[in-house]
Amino acid sequence: MSNFESRTRDLLKSLDDTGQTKRLRYVKSPMGATVTLDGISKPAIVLCSNNYLGLADHPEVIAAGEEGLRRYGAGTASVRFICGTLDCHRTIEKTIAEFCGADAALTYVSCWNANEALIPTVTGPDDVVISDELNHASIIDAMRLMRGTEKAIYRHGELDELEAKLKQNGGKAARWVVTDGVFSMEGAVAKLPQIVELCRKYDAILIMDDSHGHGVLGKSGRGTADYFDLVGQVDIVTGTLGKALGGAAGGFVAAKKHVIDLLIQRSRPSLFSNALPATVAFSANKAIEIVMREPQRVAKLHANVKRVRDGLRTLGFDAQDSPSAIIPIMIGDTADAIRKSERLLELGVWVVAFGYPVVPQGKARLRVQVSAALEEEHVSRALDAFSKL
Repeated sequence: MSNFESRTRDLLKSLDDTGQTKRLRYVKSPMGATVTLDGISKPAIVLCSNNYLGLADHPEVIAAGEEGLRRYGAGTASVRFICGTLDCHRTIEKTIAEFCGADAALTYVSCWNANEALIPTVTGPDDVVISDELNHASIIDAMRLMRGTEKAIYRHGELDELEAKLKQNGGKAARWVVTDGVFSMEGAVAKLPQIVELCRKYDAILIMDDSHGHGVLGKSGRGTADYFDLVGQVDIVTGTLGKALGGAAGGFVAAKKHVIDLLIQRSRPSLFSNALPATVAFSANKAIEIVMREPQRVAKLHANVKRVRDGLRTLGFDAQDSPSAIIPIMIGDTADAIRKSERLLELGVWVVAFGYPVVPQGKARLRVQVSAALEEEHVSRALDAFSKL
């Protein structure tokens, strides 16, 4: 047995022995308020999906994806600059730009891809990138790909520390501030008005990943900028089409035209990875159209979030205040969080436990995610399950 195989077996056995193994559960139905899971006799209420607006199984979204498949086939079979740029890419990118209040947009196969395309491409060796410590893993990995660019981290939401680092780096060729709009593990929302003000004061360029904000925050569901009435005021926005905006896959960068032009010429994921499939371009375009024409869907999500959050508090859980649809319930120990997750599933509610390395050691949690697809009966049954937990 090789050293690699031996240490891998030891690690997997240790995770199994201590109750920390993550189990993949196979879904046998469309993603909706409930799903059918392999090996589970009854449908489970879904409180772990990014399907915030319930659009993943919306008939119009499905029909749009089918139209894209019929018109363009299964995939692009190419990167963008060779022969993978389809007419529907122009349509979805125009829609995304308008949705984000930007001049232009460029799509990728995921937001992870988009972040790893953006940050190493736009930054230079004489720049500094200042990042919130709780930013998404894709931002962390994207910063690791930078060549020679200085990195600085500020404590989560500590804007005095952010300002101090901006002051310290006044001599840099460019200063970049990077933040999530909604922090995926905490459900916290960035202090965007203050961050925008600091960036203007110190001539810094702001990048915001709003993957968990788009479709969720703001009266029209246009995200964190919409929530603070700052649409069009963030320099560069990245996001996903795999959550509220259809739930399929795909990511994007929305920014001024010169930024997008640079990414087309130089971003490695665009140059070396297949373009977004037409099925996703069509379905996501339809999903954004539905978001914009049905503000009542966003309002229903907000009402569901309030009911779940208030209900959990009434039961004694520490469901901290936030306008986001993410409600973390801190447990601490990974094995204990997994046991609680399994008990909830026995009670008919699917909530996933998050432990190391997704979150730091000792900070395992149950992450509750609310959807507009949930009806009153689903919320009541879910809260009943938590009362038994």
